Amino acid sequence: MIETERLRMRSWRDDDVAPFQAICSDPDVMATLGPPLDLAATEALVARMQGLEAEYGHCFWALERQADARLIGWCGVIRGTVGPVADRAEIGWRLARDCWGAGYATEAAWGAADWTFANLPDPDVWAITARRNDRSRAVMERLGMRHHPDLDFDHPKLAATDPLCPHVAYSLPRPEPETT
Repeated sequence: MIETERLRMRSWRDDDVAPFQAICSDPDVMATLGPPLDLAATEALVARMQGLEAEYGHCFWALERQADARLIGWCGVIRGTVGPVADRAEIGWRLARDCWGAGYATEAAWGAADWTFANLPDPDVWAITARRNDRSRAVMERLGMRHHPDLDFDHPKLAATDPLCPHVAYSLPRPEPETT
């Protein structure tokens, strides 16, 4: 599907649910994403991604490390549904805690952005996250994404009192074509 130097983004398989649920039930992983997910919620999330891929040809794909074919999270692009990313190409990622700090999120996000620009007509890719999600914001900045403070918003699916409610929006413009 999409391969980078160390990673592969691919369609979801039934045997991905259990390892992905281990990631989604980790309180450290979910601290800035929402409550940890149980097996049923993870199954529904994977099914949603499979449905998006079937309908649009892309989703937040299963992310595996090439060296050992281990599922280490997800990364990809969806059509955004909330706030400033509504109906825009939105990239996102989620990684297992023991894979943080190895550059995997940035590498995968670059792959997803490159795929988006090669396959979708969007003039830019967007990403959103909770204002307090410093790790994801750092990935966005390493990608060269620009923060749009005027588009920061309260996530409509979260209670106003939820510390994850305030969200930030970033974008990365389509690269200019190279001239020779």
